[in-house]
Amino acid sequence: MRPKKNLDASFLRVTILGTGTSQGIPVIGCHCEVCRSDDPRDQRLRTSALIQVGDCHIVIDCGPDFRQQMLRTGTEHLHAILITHEHNDHVMGMDDVRPFNFMQKCDMPIFSTVQVAQELRARFAYAFETNPYPGAPRLMLYEINAQTPFYVEGVEIQPIEVQHGQLSVLGFRIGRFVYITDMKHIAPSELWKLTNCDTLVVNALNQQGHHSHLSLTEALDFIRHIRPRQAFITHISHTMGRHSEVSRLLPHNVALAWDGLSFEVPLL
Repeated sequence: MRPKKNLDASFLRVTILGTGTSQGIPVIGCHCEVCRSDDPRDQRLRTSALIQVGDCHIVIDCGPDFRQQMLRTGTEHLHAILITHEHNDHVMGMDDVRPFNFMQKCDMPIFSTVQVAQELRARFAYAFETNPYPGAPRLMLYEINAQTPFYVEGVEIQPIEVQHGQLSVLGFRIGRFVYITDMKHIAPSELWKLTNCDTLVVNALNQQGHHSHLSLTEALDFIRHIRPRQAFITHISHTMGRHSEVSRLLPHNVALAWDGLSFEVPLL
């Protein structure tokens, strides 16, 4: 999609909707100190973010907590959903786009890779039937790739390819904001897309290490290499430790993100 209008905005606003892993925190049946914590920063919905540029509202990932996240933020208009990859904790909220369909009287634009689009058509087949049930979600799939920027309501978005184990995943750059989740590796050829990044959100599952996610140490090394003004950690497991304790280990410009965190980032 090409630009539709000029944007009267010099900043974008990011609201972190969820910062947890596929199980969320607290984890069902778990009695660890994180899952029993009364600190609201330790209570984490599945990973997602809301981006606002002027009147344009974009959500990154639509997991099983999408409905609750939209209610928490009071979001009543949504221009597009960007999907990083096809794992359930990033796509299983698709049925809950229906209120936006009803209010906006149009299909919801969904931007994803070809592979993710195929998965969405399979998992939500009822939404793509020739004559769908009248109450089914209405989704308009736009296939994107890491090589080509695309636009939502005039907002330019640059996809960034990273590796989640053996799975290719997309991060996204909007202005000087970069959002990457579920990463273990990134090819050197993709690093130019992070040049002059002001604010970076990146995943770190725990402090021990994982085969398909960055550990905290790996994430901090990555942040030092990119050198953003500030960085936030997301996609956090209950095995990471309590927010208040892990925060003491972090550099001055890095913080564990929490659900509801909001901040502004320059577009240029």
